[in-house]
Amino acid sequence: MTGHRSERAVSIVPLVIITSMLIGIAQPRIARAIDPDIPRIQAGAERGSIQQQIELAAAYLAGRGVPRDEKQAAYWYEKAANAGDPGAQQQIGFFYQAGIGVERDPTRAAQWFERAVAGGMISAKVNLGVAYVWGLGERKDPVFAARLFRDAAQKGSGMGACYLGLMYYFGLGIPKDASQARHWLELGAKLHSIPAKFDLALMLSKERDATSRDRALRLLRESAAAGVVAAKHQLGLEILHNPDLARTPNEAVMLFEEAASDGFWKSSVVLGILSRDGLELAKDKKAAYYHFRIAALQGGEKAATLTANDLRTLSSELGQTRIQVIDQEAAAWVQKHNRPLQFVSLRSEQANMFPAYALLYPAKDIHAGLLLGTPDADGADDMQDLGDALP
Repeated sequence: MTGHRSERAVSIVPLVIITSMLIGIAQPRIARAIDPDIPRIQAGAERGSIQQQIELAAAYLAGRGVPRDEKQAAYWYEKAANAGDPGAQQQIGFFYQAGIGVERDPTRAAQWFERAVAGGMISAKVNLGVAYVWGLGERKDPVFAARLFRDAAQKGSGMGACYLGLMYYFGLGIPKDASQARHWLELGAKLHSIPAKFDLALMLSKERDATSRDRALRLLRESAAAGVVAAKHQLGLEILHNPDLARTPNEAVMLFEEAASDGFWKSSVVLGILSRDGLELAKDKKAAYYHFRIAALQGGEKAATLTANDLRTLSSELGQTRIQVIDQEAAAWVQKHNRPLQFVSLRSEQANMFPAYALLYPAKDIHAGLLLGTPDADGADDMQDLGDALP
């Protein structure tokens, strides 16, 4: 990413298998404050300092030095946006599009994106392109969206390149073209877009030659290390298939546990399967039920349907008294982890201004976090596929 003002923000980032994406937030103009001085920042924000309004909003969004409060984050970002800061305009635009700290308002979101573009934010073109892909506060016009993504990519936006590649991959408003999809994802990766690297890894993993698969694994590891939750899940599956890839004992299990704690219900399902069948984990009916119950709570109707048979079978084996206790434990765990994340980046240089790539999973409604999807990853659509994905 560049340090120029026009690329200060990163737009929305495609992440999760098949349908879900993640929010992308902005790059900083200054180095992050490891321990924010909230009283000083608050005083400056109240005096009208745009930079400190943004820093205060970021602190509330990430819960750094203050309790997490999305409404306060939105309030202070909008203050800075109204004062003319393009990065804050893009940020509050996404908040209105996704309903973070404010009521969802696609029209207002698109207006903020347009103002950010007018203020020189190249990456805001990507957010605006999302609006045109789905007709969110703008007319539905995928062809124009592709033009916006292309223009952003040609001006150095890795996310613009990533999104354009995915439009070619899925044929959204433009003809399907695998070679063009590969070209733009490669450019996105070259421009240091972590989501582009993840999507490229999924494409490469489908190729038969060892060179492509080795590169896919490297990109997958890089994406997982950068915080892409779906990459952690996918890397865990790769290691289960190929135990010699593991760098540490129980690496696959640890990856699934991390992803599950960030709300990725499919990882919770895999943990349930491993406990149920005694693969990588000790065979344990109670643990299996616990993980399946968490998955059902995390993933909504689809997850509940997929886990129903296992939950019913294990429930009859464990008995109602034990099940009631486990249900309470699972509910308490989910409540403690009640903000499922798709991407976690609180320690990067952008943390003091526009921190924390995060979005509820599974996401609801349509917004920039549901732009396109990703090239299909292994074993994610139903319980049989998840079972088949394991050794």
